Amino acid sequence: MAEAPSDLVRIDDTGTAHAVSRTASQKLRARKGTFRLMPAPIHVVFMRYVGEDGKRDEEDGAVVKLSGEIVTKGTLCDIVALVGHAGWKGELVVLDGLTSRSVFFEGGNVIAAQSTAEGERLGEILYQLGALTQEQVDQCMAVEGKRIGDAAVDLGLLTRDKLFHVMSKQAEEIVYKTLLVGDGMFYFLDRYDESRLSSRHNLSANALLMEGVRRMDEINYFRERIPSDEHVPVRVTGKKEPGEEVRRVWEAIDGETSVIELGRRCEMSLFDVTQAVFQLCSTGHVKVVPPKPTDPVAICETFNAAMRLVMKAAGEGGKPGELSDTLQSFASSSGVYDALFMFAGPEADGSIKTERVVSNIRGLASEDAVPTLAQWLYDYVAFALFAVSSVIEHDAEQTLSRVVGEMIAPLRQAPDEPKSSSIGPHFSIHIE
Repeated sequence: MAEAPSDLVRIDDTGTAHAVSRTASQKLRARKGTFRLMPAPIHVVFMRYVGEDGKRDEEDGAVVKLSGEIVTKGTLCDIVALVGHAGWKGELVVLDGLTSRSVFFEGGNVIAAQSTAEGERLGEILYQLGALTQEQVDQCMAVEGKRIGDAAVDLGLLTRDKLFHVMSKQAEEIVYKTLLVGDGMFYFLDRYDESRLSSRHNLSANALLMEGVRRMDEINYFRERIPSDEHVPVRVTGKKEPGEEVRRVWEAIDGETSVIELGRRCEMSLFDVTQAVFQLCSTGHVKVVPPKPTDPVAICETFNAAMRLVMKAAGEGGKPGELSDTLQSFASSSGVYDALFMFAGPEADGSIKTERVVSNIRGLASEDAVPTLAQWLYDYVAFALFAVSSVIEHDAEQTLSRVVGEMIAPLRQAPDEPKSSSIGPHFSIHIE
């Protein structure tokens, strides 16, 4: 585990421990009491609370049955396999920075799991699986003295059966995320407080382990086709309907909804919906495109990344000045770019000053600034790709067109999307 300077404690020549920082001091103060120094290797200090009597009593806390450092992903697979096979009852606590996860075992099964990680708490899982809207989650969290699940049932937003199903899925997802921890500490405690469990399930530890390992292997393949959860699946025309196992996802694809939002719509976990989209990609039923930028800053950054590639290719072809002159002529003749790029460039590498362009577009197209800016910058890059083809080799041009075309595809506006200004570029290329 990477050492954090804020957690350092120094032991001096007298054997006295000193907290190096305020953070370390606060952590030590939270453990006020009498501890026994347990036998350990010389480079490890292991202490456990024993109280003033110096004896390890029942009320002094659970016995640490296993513990260790996590330095690589997959380390916990062996621990879960051991605990499950042995049929131990207890709590596996995994600490990863500020994140804490607990997996509760009994008789070879996982009966519950808890997490402080963002995206793994019950309210977030209820939203991710489409069981509640964000407004409904907020409404439930505002109910005082009630757990969010109980509040949802009391408000009539969920049935008790549905809540139990979601909590079971939450436990599964926490286990899968626990197996992925690659830097931290783990402790297996020989018991747990039953009152901490809001529900009990019966999930085979071995089955969860095998599924977790499969997910580790497959997620890398998924990312080759689906770079992020925000990418958008688009149906490929002329294809027959796919098999029943992915039909629900196929029917929910509208060319606008991201992978993560498809999961909500289909009430599926993120992994399951990603797997279904990947399968549809593999059979040629869908293609995946980057998400459309939703604000002017993101649009400008996409444009800058694309133009830097174009200008770099022109430089490698030995004619960056020729391309710059061509682009200047195009910009001046279009009636748009002189105003859009005022005091904003383009620079020698083709990029523009984002902050200035954002200010300019709001003056030119205040009502529909986002779609207008996206289309104008798309057209500019499209012309740049057309112009650069005359100064670089054909093979290089084909590669550049493909890479940049994919990069700027989210900027292209559909024919029926609004344009607030009557003026616009006189040139546009449709890039596939």
